[in-house]
Amino acid sequence: MAILGSILKNTLALQKKLPKLRRREAWRMQERTLKKLLTKAEFTAFGEHYHFTRLLADADTVSAFRRTVEVHDYNSMFRKWWYRTLNGEAFVCWPERVKYFALSSGTSESSSKHIPVTKDMLRAIRRASTRQLMALNHYTLPPDFFEKGILMIGGSTHLNYNGTYYSGDLSGITTGNLPFWFQHFYKPGRRISREREWDNKLDEMVRNARNWDIGVICGVPAWIQILFERICEYHKVNTVHEIWPNLELYVWGGVSIKPYKKSLDKLIGRPISYLETYLASEGFMAFQNHPDATGQRLQLDNGIFFEFVPFNDENFTNDGAMVKNPQTLTIAEVDENTEYALLISTCSGAWRYLIGDTIKFVSVENAEIIITGRTKQFLSLCGEHLSQDNMNRAVDLASEQLNITINEYTVAGINYQNLFAHHWYIGTNDTVDANLLRTCIDDHLKALNDDYRVERTAALKEVIVEIVPVDAFREWMRRQGKTGGQHKFPRVIKADRLESWKTVVEEFKSQTV
Repeated sequence: MAILGSILKNTLALQKKLPKLRRREAWRMQERTLKKLLTKAEFTAFGEHYHFTRLLADADTVSAFRRTVEVHDYNSMFRKWWYRTLNGEAFVCWPERVKYFALSSGTSESSSKHIPVTKDMLRAIRRASTRQLMALNHYTLPPDFFEKGILMIGGSTHLNYNGTYYSGDLSGITTGNLPFWFQHFYKPGRRISREREWDNKLDEMVRNARNWDIGVICGVPAWIQILFERICEYHKVNTVHEIWPNLELYVWGGVSIKPYKKSLDKLIGRPISYLETYLASEGFMAFQNHPDATGQRLQLDNGIFFEFVPFNDENFTNDGAMVKNPQTLTIAEVDENTEYALLISTCSGAWRYLIGDTIKFVSVENAEIIITGRTKQFLSLCGEHLSQDNMNRAVDLASEQLNITINEYTVAGINYQNLFAHHWYIGTNDTVDANLLRTCIDDHLKALNDDYRVERTAALKEVIVEIVPVDAFREWMRRQGKTGGQHKFPRVIKADRLESWKTVVEEFKSQTV
């Protein structure tokens, strides 16, 4: 391990000393990426249906592509094309027989989606991961950092196999395809990573924690917090650094870190570096490439062609569904004042595919973005247009104002006195007055969102805040079969999920009576 660590460290040092390459224009990078994708998929069923050969011969391939190929959400992509791939047919949307499918429900769908993961996509993810590793030369890390273990908290590498394909969490698929040299660093190791039951896997990691010298930990904040709490309890220590004194970096993604930051800092014991990534089931979209960066840089030349759909009433219905022919923009046409939904075409055979995430650019020049939420994880019962980013920010400001830790929350839009209300369920184990917290959140949302402020004087008649133990959120996730891995609690909860959530809340309330 020491030899491999030295090689990595010296490689990064060399990378830092080399002169920077001349900056390529983002638009040209994307144009080349699309042409590569079209060329590779030219003779697939999808490519022949949409005349990729003709598109490639057009003087403006990008415009021809956008005119010709329809936009898709998961349902339309699966119904028309991916079901054939799932049945073992080759050369449907990408020139191969797909071996892996990532199971994903996001945070807004009840049934699992099957997202194809091709060999080219696995290579693209490894390439982006290597670039992220190279970006660590901008971080202040001790000389022996690259000799330490990397603990990756993800899905089981024991994938489901039905005789035709393997399926599981993307994290389980990518971990199972790690390069041989990385196995020296990877924890919890092959045996534990194959465990399918999250609680059993967690117990194994807790028991073995003292046997590992961890420098990096990767995973969703909620589950990392649970792991840290159990390690401290099991080993009778106050902080994780008493077990892992060389822990220097936490790599996270998928949700806002702010609700968990105070708890994590307390559990860790001393300052470490945080690095954000945007690795979705559909591909490795972006990562934070500098500790001072306010956003994540899009990977514009790594097997993904991006289009950006302004997230407004012209392009999306009230329930977050995309209209048939939305306005789409390229990287050359975006600005820093608009919220966009992501439309992607990838080397896994997704074509003009709505991934479901919304983003904003914090730097168009550097192609840096922040994730603001989900197309179906927002509230607009009466025109309040409340984004997940608004909700996160309001909760964060309220927790600072009241000096409490809010680990989880979810919001339901409900009918109220013939009009509407928002019912907030706030997950905290701190003592706080619900009415005071309600006022704080409401006031901050009025300041953050003009549409919300207007509707609070009209159709949005009430804001209800209910304090719920953090364990209630974890219990609901357990009952949904969404423990561990990359699973997150939905920030906006609707329909049958709301009813099952209310059941859990009532059970926890009865336990405190």
